Amino acid sequence: MRTFNVKVNGTSYTVEVEEVGASTQPVAAPEAAPQAPKAVEAPKPQLTGGTQVVAPMPGLVISLKVADGTAVKKDQPVLVLEAMKMENDIVAPCDGVISYAVQKGANVDTGAVLAVIK
Repeated sequence: MRTFNVKVNGTSYTVEVEEVGASTQPVAAPEAAPQAPKAVEAPKPQLTGGTQVVAPMPGLVISLKVADGTAVKKDQPVLVLEAMKMENDIVAPCDGVISYAVQKGANVDTGAVLAVIK
């Protein structure tokens, strides 16, 4: 029997664990199976010029409200950002044509460029 102290949600518990079938010989680690190369997403070209629409908080892009290349008006919702289980409309800061820098399902950090309006 081995005794361990375990802390769960601030409460300390003492638990005993019995080793079953323990051997005195070291066990060799299994060989790792060869992994297939991961798919690499092509980087989106950097958007320059225009007014940037930035993420006010970290979150997940739930939906794009208008199509890429569409004319938008100031204060028109352009995408939905989910943060802390709340859906937040991100609005256009000015009139112009929108070019997205993110896709639906992307995780973004605070200050990340979501789109550019020219």
